[in-house]
Amino acid sequence: MSSVRLKSSFIYLANAVNDLRGNWSVLAVVLAPLLLAAALCLLPDALNLQYRLATTFEPGSQNISYTQVDSVGATPSKPAPLQEPQPFSPWVTTALHLIFGLLTLLVTLVTLCSLKRIQAGVREPAIIGEAIEVYRRSIQLAPGFIWVTILQLLAPALGLFLFQQASTYMPASIGVWAYIVLVLMIMLGAIVYAWLYFAQFALIFDGKHSWHALLFSRDLMRKRFFKVATRIVVFLAVWSGFNSWAAGAFVVVSLLFGPVGVVTGFLGTTIFFVDLAEIGVNFATTAFLVAAGLRLYQDLRERQPAEHIDSAAQSAMQPTAQLPQVAL
Repeated sequence: MSSVRLKSSFIYLANAVNDLRGNWSVLAVVLAPLLLAAALCLLPDALNLQYRLATTFEPGSQNISYTQVDSVGATPSKPAPLQEPQPFSPWVTTALHLIFGLLTLLVTLVTLCSLKRIQAGVREPAIIGEAIEVYRRSIQLAPGFIWVTILQLLAPALGLFLFQQASTYMPASIGVWAYIVLVLMIMLGAIVYAWLYFAQFALIFDGKHSWHALLFSRDLMRKRFFKVATRIVVFLAVWSGFNSWAAGAFVVVSLLFGPVGVVTGFLGTTIFFVDLAEIGVNFATTAFLVAAGLRLYQDLRERQPAEHIDSAAQSAMQPTAQLPQVAL
């Protein structure tokens, strides 16, 4: 058993900053296609919003008509309002929202594959070639990665689903107990999520598939659950804090530039670029969260018995330290 000690949460975050800062060019090129695709998935929503605003506030679109009443007491017939179809139907936007969720999931996958290649010291001469290699490896691991993620989220989702079904048949007199059960379900789901937090890392760095990745993550958490869970909570708090501030800033920007887009007729373009910037911040903070989690995962792996560590994974993983700089 190695004597590597777990560092403070902020030390892991600082190492994550160094990791990403030293290799920003590679990660930027790797994440750029996902960023553009995610922004395009939200573009139909912007175009539908622009269409609704145009049809609502366009001069001449609203009018008042006079209908003569034939006899006293007769009620004039009201013309049925015209429902003009939007440029994109609801099923199209719903499908694109699902694709957007899948793209945000793949950010973690390509970030982990990029960091693994960087740690191993493997890099193509050109940045574009390096991005192609990262995506080639990511495509190979994508089915297993998605399946592990589904298993990872299945237990918390199942708990919430069972509570929803139970609350439907609960009498109104036990409403307080229903909230208590809900809180317990949420706490149980958070605990299960923490136990299985490193399943995705186990897949990429140790080749653990399906349930083996979940069990491997559970083994890493044994006898140090609260220490590791505290660091995970800090990582998620920093990540959500950055995203909350970014979302607030982009709401203000949207309010400032939205009227300009309405007047000029480029509201859809304005919203697209605002979404592009906001998604870029979200993807960058996600990569930051993944890098910090990887550092914690590495130290947990160093504490594992030597017979459970294969030579390939051990050579690719070093204790918490800065990654090598990448020359442009």
